[in-house]
Amino acid sequence: MKKTFGTVLAASALLLGLAAPVSASTGTPCSITDGACLKLSTNQAWLVFRGNASYRPVPVTHGRPGYGTPVGTFPVLRKVRDDWSVPYNAPMPFSVYFTGSGIAFHEGSLTELSHGCVHLSHDAAVTFFDNLFPGEQVQVVP
Repeated sequence: MKKTFGTVLAASALLLGLAAPVSASTGTPCSITDGACLKLSTNQAWLVFRGNASYRPVPVTHGRPGYGTPVGTFPVLRKVRDDWSVPYNAPMPFSVYFTGSGIAFHEGSLTELSHGCVHLSHDAAVTFFDNLFPGEQVQVVP
């Protein structure tokens, strides 16, 4: 699912007079216009394009106690297709980093909590990797 799907949704909404509110992304609990939205309390994440949820929602796991995933709005910093976590000696395929301390969306277990990263299924990790770009925003809400 590429960003063009979001464009079709946005164009359809405008034609129908259903413009997205300025303060919130349609279909998500976030206020960003382009990037990813993560809701920790429900273990769900969305991709957002032009203020609309373009891929939603997908199940995630995130940081375990003592290694919480930070709440806030962060820029996508970089992407690495086949990365490896040196501190935790673990693979991090399809990594999309959004903090300077190494927190990323990546393929991982949907049953085990992480050391702060956001685990996605294989298909969701590929989709997030293909559709998030440096400079776009990741908003994490409680």
